[in-house]
Amino acid sequence: MRIIVTIKQVPDTNEVKLDQRTGTLIREGVPSIINPEDKNALEEALKLKASTGAEVIVITMGPPQADDALREALAMGVDKAILLTDRAFAGADTWATATTLGMAVKKIGDYDLILGGRQAIDGDTAQVGPQLAECLGIPQITYVYDLEVADGKAVAKRQLEDGYEVIEAELPALLTVTKDANKPRYPTAPGIISAYRSQEVIRWTAEDLNVEPGTVGLEGSPTQVRRSFSPPAKEPGETVTLPPDEAAKEVVRRLKAQNIIQG
Repeated sequence: MRIIVTIKQVPDTNEVKLDQRTGTLIREGVPSIINPEDKNALEEALKLKASTGAEVIVITMGPPQADDALREALAMGVDKAILLTDRAFAGADTWATATTLGMAVKKIGDYDLILGGRQAIDGDTAQVGPQLAECLGIPQITYVYDLEVADGKAVAKRQLEDGYEVIEAELPALLTVTKDANKPRYPTAPGIISAYRSQEVIRWTAEDLNVEPGTVGLEGSPTQVRRSFSPPAKEPGETVTLPPDEAAKEVVRRLKAQNIIQG
């Protein structure tokens, strides 16, 4: 079995700031991490590797610094890492990103399963996984938090707001994984040493993927972000400092006055 895991290196959003003049994210000096739910996808792949002997390949699209994310994945136990890096890929929206990843998957060749995180914390679109499945023409199951693979099929529990669905798909298939699926392992010390000293991160450019002009990057993106901005700060709330019974009556009175409740 061969499993491909798509990951993304993202800014640590707890520390991201917005340039008030340009409306763009300030990334300089901000630590980068593997997108959290992509780590859950990695963990699912590594669990399948332990139980089936599968080969696990991780790919990402990004600038040269994304090498660090791939080496962390190698340290966790994946077998091969591929970085798609080229200025031609810059400015890609979700569709152009999925197109580029799809070209890489086709170049890899035979595979049984593609896993990725449900969504990335810097975009929150949850679009790349489904778009990649459409690009490859394979079944997809999203919001997966429990997975079994056997007899050429994937059987997954798909998380819903009020329960779950059990969905079966023929392989090859693409699944996006939620944070509730597992607890990702930490890289081991020997794994870190091996990842940086003896393992290779393969780099593919637009030329390596035989990209057609205008199909990737900014030119291949049907959607573009016109402006990013911080929402106005909310006004501070008001504290009712009265004895409990009187405070409850006062809160009810105010809610009625604003037609939030009736009665």
